[in-house]
Amino acid sequence: MKHQAYRPILITDASRSQDDQLTSRQRRYVAMMGVRVACVIAGAILVGTRAPLLWLWLPLVALGMIVVPWLAVLLANDRPPKEQHRLIGRSARRQQQETPPMSLTAEERPHKVIDAEP
Repeated sequence: MKHQAYRPILITDASRSQDDQLTSRQRRYVAMMGVRVACVIAGAILVGTRAPLLWLWLPLVALGMIVVPWLAVLLANDRPPKEQHRLIGRSARRQQQETPPMSLTAEERPHKVIDAEP
């Protein structure tokens, strides 16, 4: 009988918890809204000081004020793809199905030595 080596199941393959995903999405949203606030402030300063090349900077700042919030909402509502939809997950599942993890046989398990009491 052919013995297969014992392969432990790693917990590092586990997906991130829902709380961790939510926290990272919230941080990304706040950071992008910070960029939007910076665009609003930069636009106000540019208009107030009548900066050179205002015709170039003002549309760029306005674009940042419009596009950044839209992207922030999209990215805040996004979640990682499910494992079944990942190409890597599919190949990993196939490999696991071909060679399932084997438990140790009785002979291979470490034996616990129990000291007899005197």
